Amino acid sequence: MRSIVEIEKLVYGGEGLARMNGQVVLAPYVLPGEKVSIDTSRVKNGLLRGTAPEVIAAAAERIVPRCEYFADCGGCHLQHAGYEFQLAQKRGILLETLQRIGGIRHEGDVAVISGEPWFYRNRIQLHFERGKSGFHRAGSHEVRPIDHCYIASPLLVAAIAKLQPAATRPEWPRFLRSLELFTNESELQVNIADSTRPVAARFFDWLKTLLPAFVMGAIEYRVGAGNYRISHGSFFQINRFLIDALVDEAVLDSAGEHAIDLYAGVGLFSVPLAKRFAQVDAVERGGSGFRDLERNTAENGAANLRAKRAAAEDFLREIEKAPDFVLADPPRAGLGKETASQLLRLKTPRLTIVSCDAATLARDLRTLLAGGYTLKRLALIDLFPQTYHFETVAHLERV
Repeated sequence: MRSIVEIEKLVYGGEGLARMNGQVVLAPYVLPGEKVSIDTSRVKNGLLRGTAPEVIAAAAERIVPRCEYFADCGGCHLQHAGYEFQLAQKRGILLETLQRIGGIRHEGDVAVISGEPWFYRNRIQLHFERGKSGFHRAGSHEVRPIDHCYIASPLLVAAIAKLQPAATRPEWPRFLRSLELFTNESELQVNIADSTRPVAARFFDWLKTLLPAFVMGAIEYRVGAGNYRISHGSFFQINRFLIDALVDEAVLDSAGEHAIDLYAGVGLFSVPLAKRFAQVDAVERGGSGFRDLERNTAENGAANLRAKRAAAEDFLREIEKAPDFVLADPPRAGLGKETASQLLRLKTPRLTIVSCDAATLARDLRTLLAGGYTLKRLALIDLFPQTYHFETVAHLERV
């Protein structure tokens, strides 16, 4: 059924929210204040999904998307809005999410940290299907062929252009479904993300003839004064312009005798913390990340940095004396009840959470604030321009 609605606001997920006959309608690629015509379908009681939006009255903030694949490729959600407007919307969504889910009304300032909004990604995943190479179409697993991308870094853009015709050649394995590409802009790491059969070594030899920057194994990534080895399977931040700013915000003015870095990964925060604290415990449970963490500890001369392979909650359970500072960069699921419980038991004076999901951050903060912490500073780092995603750094102190 075709309906005309007026968009009230953007919500987390990049969609616009409208109301119709007492029901909420969510529609993509729209902006607040716009009047749009949409097809609607029922998702559940009280919620409708709007598709195929046609703008009847456009918002002043609407612009022409830079990329011709926008709204077909599922990688970007906000190219139809100017960048400053994107940042303002994300700030509003963060505060609304904290209040709606966590019951947290943050009255202080939100530091919004941004950088170059194009060609920023150092990691992408390309999908392949019957000779097609590209990204998934919005809302599906069908491959949308592409030969460039405006949010991928220059070296990745060059790789995209080479792999698009390569996927049609006889040397290309038809059972290969996805490749992950990661770069430091001088070297290119190519990892098998999805394949129904093992890929022979000769494929990688052939790939090297197409992609001269391709290297087997780990690559080195420089951040500030630190040098980090990143292996296949190790997590690392994707915005090549804002990694330094993220580290600076997370570490901020912390200093003292003992710090703990939970979900430490390859040591992105651990290494700079080791310059500020007499002792740092870096806790990581993943095998690849932990091996890189051990190597990066030695590579950066951090003798006071101890790499610990353990789950965050298990490590904290064994700690009796509170450290001066805890930094936690949990996965999208957040800290969880057990880790939050252990942090409350320790009563660490200062605690910083780096979060990639506003909803799980709100739940974690609700628990921590109820347990005696206060939110001293909130920063939004826009690591994902043109998309609805963003990173949040929350600095807490004991009351």
